[in-house]
Amino acid sequence: MRLTTKRLILRDLTMKDKESLIKNINNIKVSRYTALIPYPYTKKDSEWWIKECKKEIKKKPRKNYNFNIQLKTKKGIIGAIGLSKVDKFNGTATIGYWLGENYWRQGIMTEALREVLNFAFNKLRLRRINISAFPRNNGSNGLIKKMDFKFEGKRRKNIRSKATKKIHDENIYGL
Repeated sequence: MRLTTKRLILRDLTMKDKESLIKNINNIKVSRYTALIPYPYTKKDSEWWIKECKKEIKKKPRKNYNFNIQLKTKKGIIGAIGLSKVDKFNGTATIGYWLGENYWRQGIMTEALREVLNFAFNKLRLRRINISAFPRNNGSNGLIKKMDFKFEGKRRKNIRSKATKKIHDENIYGL
């Protein structure tokens, strides 16, 4: 699957993306506020993830859509954004993302998130998107609020970061 914006291509991963994936995700500043990204992020981790994404593409109905972010002007991926727990009956899904540190504060994730929300609401016909962020992740909490998600509460000591092994509170939002 492929979505495009003014500056971005949101697409499926391929084995050719292994090096750019590792280069951009193998950074504690990127992974410390995520639940599922280990640090260090190894070649073995990237191969496993690419295979998992390929398996997911074949499932019917799909429960997950993983879009990898590529700049139109550059080869390789710089981040990812995905819908998980897609539930067509309830019309809901959860969204998550990460972006390589060299690409922060350039409006890239805003552009990617806007396109994935458009896909979720207009193509998949979902009615609600859930998203969460660690309270200390100011960038992510700011982006979530900017995109009009509503703060719904905080789960205390709810989630552990695979990268740091630390347990965090979790801000919960919905749109």
